[in-house]
Amino acid sequence: MEQLSLFDQQEAYRPLASRMRPERLEDFVGQEHLIGKGKILRNLIEQDQIPSMIFWGPPGVGKTTLAGIIAGRTHARFINFSAVTSGIKEIREVMAQAEESRCMGIKTVVFVDEIHRFNKAQQDAFLPYVEKGSIILIGATTENPSFEINGALLSRCRVFVLQALSTEDVAGLLKRTLKSQQGFGYLNIDITDDMVETIARFAGGDARTALNVLEMAVTNGEIGPEKTTITPEVLRQCIGRKSLLYDKKGEEHYNLISALHKSMRNSDPDAAVYWLARMLEAGEDPLYVARRLIRFASEDVGMADSQALPLAVAAYQACHFLGMPECNVHLSHTVIYLSMADKSNSAYKAYEKAKTDAQSMLAEPVPLIIRNGVTDLMEKLHYGEGYVYAHDTEEKVAVMECLPESLAGTEYYRPGVQGAEKETAERLRKVKEWKREHGWGRKG
Repeated sequence: MEQLSLFDQQEAYRPLASRMRPERLEDFVGQEHLIGKGKILRNLIEQDQIPSMIFWGPPGVGKTTLAGIIAGRTHARFINFSAVTSGIKEIREVMAQAEESRCMGIKTVVFVDEIHRFNKAQQDAFLPYVEKGSIILIGATTENPSFEINGALLSRCRVFVLQALSTEDVAGLLKRTLKSQQGFGYLNIDITDDMVETIARFAGGDARTALNVLEMAVTNGEIGPEKTTITPEVLRQCIGRKSLLYDKKGEEHYNLISALHKSMRNSDPDAAVYWLARMLEAGEDPLYVARRLIRFASEDVGMADSQALPLAVAAYQACHFLGMPECNVHLSHTVIYLSMADKSNSAYKAYEKAKTDAQSMLAEPVPLIIRNGVTDLMEKLHYGEGYVYAHDTEEKVAVMECLPESLAGTEYYRPGVQGAEKETAERLRKVKEWKREHGWGRKG
């Protein structure tokens, strides 16, 4: 094996993820929707015309790396700032320097990693300098900026959403790492393509996690005179048990969420909680599960129990606030509630039927009676003529046809008879009966 120079030896001791961090857009992995040829962010970087912006995405997808690439290409002064270690004092000192630089015609780019960790006062300290153009702010966050970034600051920044890397992207990065001199190119590593793909799948779109696992596997590999061998046992120890619960192509991921959904639909809380546990213990994102529960609350419970939807939304918020493992009980609570709730898919079926008509009849005019006649011309054209304000009637309902003429009398919503929807069904029956008695649906 070729002997390493002193510099190479020092480089080898740096974490692999740090050594493999790309410095050029051409070497950046993923985010083609932002930095592919001709895409908006790439154009802004290449033209050195970057605005203040927020990079939002999960860990390990390249937020900090993109900031570093911008630092290498911009003609501005670049300052790297940490929301973990910096306070208002440090912010004001940097802002004062940036203001001096602006007066001399020098731009300052300030990169703030984990900007969501700054409190309101700390974020407010940036605002006047962003407004004046003293700094170009680049923030990186794993949290939803709508919730974690002050509205005034957020309104002055472009938000770019970075996506989790595909398994193929991560596998390609690992293979390049094995050949690169910045990675393990100086070693002869015996590792199969299946093992590389296993690491890529385990990483779940996080390049940093994938590189850390690879580094651990190489460090613990069997070292021989000619090569370092990564055995299946070494890899199992490095990745733990999580990836073993999901199959090679990710099919099991969809099988499990299907099992959870169908168990709840079948009012089987025991099975539903089991499948929930299978997903969470396998490392599934709790927010993904919570989003599926929100969908279920309206698709399968719906009008039979309208409290299901706010409960599911509350569970999502609890998962967002707490994360795993604390949020597992909130998901369990919601899964059991949804399993035992009365079921109705009437809202789902109503929309699907209406969607079919809407897609095939996109030009149907809004009936004149329910148009808004806000100008003299509109009134002359009979906009709103004959409209009855339902609140002014004793029954709180008026005899008007609100569908286009070609669809008059069509029923999209057909209530079920489970739970609270029984009352809705009875109310709807009475409304339609009253309308018919007072001339609704008659021609001429």
